[in-house]
Amino acid sequence: MSRRCELTGKGVLSGHLVSHSNRKTKRRFLPNLCNVTLLSDTLGRSVRLRVSANALRSVEHRGGLDAFLIKAGETDLSQNARLLKREIEKKIAEAA
Repeated sequence: MSRRCELTGKGVLSGHLVSHSNRKTKRRFLPNLCNVTLLSDTLGRSVRLRVSANALRSVEHRGGLDAFLIKAGETDLSQNARLLKREIEKKIAEAA
């Protein structure tokens, strides 16, 4: 399983660990990933995703998983999230 957020695409970054003597060694900055269960109002079921803490705040700010996915671009989303987005859009189109 890759260390990548399923909603925002946030992944591992690399940089330097700088010592007191200014010696630089490579290090990795890992994203703060959490396994969460989010509720989809449109689908009427819960969905398990591995998202960053930042993405979780964004989902809450936008008003839930459905609103976040509708507004999100296809390129940032994982394959699982893309399928979920299409499912939600299809359900909304049927209701309208």
